Amino acid sequence: MAVSNRTATPKMPSGNSPTMDMTTRILKETRRLVTDPVPGITAVPKEGNFRYFDVTLEGPADSPYAGGIFKLELFLPDGYPMDPPQVLFRTKIYHPNIDAIGRICLDVLKKNWSPVQQIRSILLSIQVLLGAPNPDDPLAEDVAKHWRENPDEAIAQAKALTQLYATPKATTGEPSSDAN
Repeated sequence: MAVSNRTATPKMPSGNSPTMDMTTRILKETRRLVTDPVPGITAVPKEGNFRYFDVTLEGPADSPYAGGIFKLELFLPDGYPMDPPQVLFRTKIYHPNIDAIGRICLDVLKKNWSPVQQIRSILLSIQVLLGAPNPDDPLAEDVAKHWRENPDEAIAQAKALTQLYATPKATTGEPSSDAN
């Protein structure tokens, strides 16, 4: 009986590479973001680099961030989708899970990342985080302490900063009439 000398390694079709797979996935995700936008969220790739996105996110109704339009930057690293995207708030925000330089404490951006997640699901998770701040797992410890010790005052502060930095007038450079 002849013994087969086959290998168990599958062959990739010619022209297929991890970089091409990443590019194809990013293009599909981008197309879906444009053709089937998430309410309250826009994500537009920067011209010349499809791995950087300018994001706007509306603050959820019934939250201290309601009426706010927050600017974020999303970057897809070389290892995407095996590695999570990097997301930063560019609009100043008073939130226990977002620090002064815009970094976000969100488990799906770190230990709970899975390659099946997409840009869309990450942005939705961030929007949900705005509606449900978690001072027990903070990134901004001072804000979290304020949130735990005096939640009404912390919420008022979050609303005030939203009016000051994230309202349509604030994003166009005009002073907000509610900022005083």
